[in-house]
Order: sequence, then structure tokens, then C-alpha cells
Amino acid sequence: MTTWTSDELNRIASSDELEMAPLRRDGTRRTPVPIWVVGDGDALYIRSFRGTDGGWWRTATARHEAQIRSGGVSKDVTLVEVADPEVNDRIDTAYRTKYGRFGDSYVNPLIAARSTTLRLVPR
Repeated sequence: MTTWTSDELNRIASSDELEMAPLRRDGTRRTPVPIWVVGDGDALYIRSFRGTDGGWWRTATARHEAQIRSGGVSKDVTLVEVADPEVNDRIDTAYRTKYGRFGDSYVNPLIAARSTTLRLVPR
């Protein structure tokens, strides 16, 4: 499995937003959308603010491939669904810590959207 370099991990995890362009079933890229990203150890995670109704999330989980841009890093990634409750607890904390300044109306939907947690694995 490919891993992030320390520089890539730090640049992406410290950025407020990530541009996500998931691949459609036919292999074309969807228009990039800005989403929030958090780091946990040597991994990066994203969630859908709109839960499973989020358009980018539905596209992303159909093929589990995307291109991301954040912090000056552009990378093709594999999207791995995360169901582990312990990992999701840490991701909840990471979202609260990183984005709490925006208020509960932004953070709480991401906490509620645990079922949409995706790990970004570089390709």
C-alpha cells in the first residue's frame, strides 16, 4: 500500500479545505468540490457534510477513486470506507478540534455522518 510522505500529510492535514474530484463509473472526473479534511496519525480522512445524500460522496463510493488537491499537493487516491468505531471516534475529535471555530452548525453534521468516513490512500 502506498503511503503519504510526511510533507504531503502535513500540507494536506493543515489545510482547511481539500478539493475532491471523484471518478464517475465511466472514469471521467466529477467537478471538484471543496470539503474538509482531517488527519489521524499517518492517514487522511474525509466525510460528507450531507451524509449519504451528498452528490460527491455517492459518486466517490461508486468507484472509490478520486483526484484531490490541497496544500499544494495534487494526488490520485483510492477511497477506503471506514467503519471502525475507534477510528471514527478519533475522526470525530479531529473534526471538532480542527473546525470547531466554525460552530456546531458546521461540525455536528460531520460528526453525525460517521457512516460516510473515507480514508484517502495515495496511488
